[in-house]
Amino acid sequence: MEPVEIEPHPNFPHHGGGTVPPPPRRQVSNITLPKKKSPVAGACSNLVNSIVGAGIIGIPFALKESGLVAGTILLILVSYFTDKTLRMLVELASFSPRLKDYGVLTFEDLLSLPFGRAGTVFVLTSMFITAYGAMVAYLLIIKDTLPVIFGLEETPGAGSFIERELLMVGTSLAVVVPLSMQRDFSSLAFTSSISVTADVFLVVFVAVFAPVASSVASAGGLGRILQENWINGGFFIGFGVLTIAMTCQHSAFIVAGSLRNLTASRWARVTCISLTLSAILCLVLGISGYLGFLDQTQGDVLNNFAVDTFQANAARGLLALTMFFTYPMEAFVARHVLIQLLFGGDMDGYVTLTDPTTGEFTTTKSKRCGCLNRRYQVTFIIYITTLIPALLVDDLGPVLSITGAIGGCCLAYIGPGLAYLGVHGDDFLESVTGSLQSRSKPSSTKTSESDLPLEGDATANIQTPTNPTYPSELVGPKPWWWWPTLMPLWVAIATKGATGMNDRLTAFDSEHGPVSAAQEGGNGETSRVEDGSIHEAIEPCKRDYIFSIFFIVFGVVAMVAGILSNVYVQVNNIFYTPT
Repeated sequence: MEPVEIEPHPNFPHHGGGTVPPPPRRQVSNITLPKKKSPVAGACSNLVNSIVGAGIIGIPFALKESGLVAGTILLILVSYFTDKTLRMLVELASFSPRLKDYGVLTFEDLLSLPFGRAGTVFVLTSMFITAYGAMVAYLLIIKDTLPVIFGLEETPGAGSFIERELLMVGTSLAVVVPLSMQRDFSSLAFTSSISVTADVFLVVFVAVFAPVASSVASAGGLGRILQENWINGGFFIGFGVLTIAMTCQHSAFIVAGSLRNLTASRWARVTCISLTLSAILCLVLGISGYLGFLDQTQGDVLNNFAVDTFQANAARGLLALTMFFTYPMEAFVARHVLIQLLFGGDMDGYVTLTDPTTGEFTTTKSKRCGCLNRRYQVTFIIYITTLIPALLVDDLGPVLSITGAIGGCCLAYIGPGLAYLGVHGDDFLESVTGSLQSRSKPSSTKTSESDLPLEGDATANIQTPTNPTYPSELVGPKPWWWWPTLMPLWVAIATKGATGMNDRLTAFDSEHGPVSAAQEGGNGETSRVEDGSIHEAIEPCKRDYIFSIFFIVFGVVAMVAGILSNVYVQVNNIFYTPT
């Protein structure tokens, strides 16, 4: 293999005339770091674009399935839960007292520390399901919209293979693939800004041109609609669509990693701005779209509009533009998953060669298949695997609902809850023990022989064991609330997490040295952020323990109910199928 002139790997600084790979930087995550960073505005654009993708066009369908009142309340709650879990994840990895100095830069690494390989596989599988379903949905929307815009179809979904599928393939190859090939997430900030702007105009179009007045009047008025549609039998189907619409936890660390000078307050500002704007856009489009078409609302609400008006086709053009610019963001996530699973996080495929005459090391980027390096190869494979189902499937509703029920619930609720209990397992167990002790009778104050200091050494200190030992209150009789609150399950999760954290961090410290040696990498920079915010620490609190337990229960119930609901409607052919 011939050496290739490239920019050196961030972890391979120059030494003399060659590039000698030093010991790895002291960080848990083995990923290729971004070369460019974004300000708060750029990070907000990327996060909003990640949220407001194909999901927004399915919000009216979600309200039809779940009921207008229940769906609206659910959308607001899901938005708040998303903001909470986004902050919870990044604060755990970057600012918790246990992990702030360890360079935890990915969702899967955050769960691997307390739960090992099982945590890694759980997160990566959920991330890929969510990102994959979203990418297929984006291509389906492109297939639905472009033929109508170009006048090739008189009715959405009624065109031939050439008019629909080949047009989708050609345009996606020209726009989607080049954008997906980019290396750094911050490179998409400009296209994300365009996409968000297009989303705003799209929402305005649906709000202005949906026949809300005539539709509501023919249904007997808004009061009757609210009375008859406050909650519907497809509640969990709608919940799946709403979940996938707001799920962006798989992009949390990518966006946070692209944020310049990451601090807890700056990240909270990004999530608050992004989720508020996304929720407003989804509410306006969802309510106006549903009220405009009621029971006839389709999975892609633009398919309800006529094909022969300039306004409707302009809206379809905005939607297609959004899909072109949002697909690459999900492709980044899917590529990250495959790179982690197949290549240990090395996206660029660096190879170290030794000059036989001088003995110097040279770092090169391997290339196969002609000019395609590893990043290009993986990205193109992802595109092909999402293109195949997009060529065969026509209905958007089931795609959004099923991926939301499975991947969305795992990423948005179950994963963050498990992470919080696992990382703060020691503190949680101490808190539970304190609650049990405060409700039990005072124990005897008589001093036993074992409590006395060792003879001959009044200054002796007891060694702290590597693996935690917990008081007998967690083993003895329990109060009445112990079983109804599923406390044995939470204690088991926290115990597993506490043991895993102690074992893996101890092993990591043994291999890479104490924490004080980690503040500088091979090139003298801080191991996390430029402004020293790595020293910021956020302590665990009782409120967040309650949130984490609620997220796990909520996610499991919603996932099971969503899967069963989708099986039922598929068997009974309830989903709308274009004709």
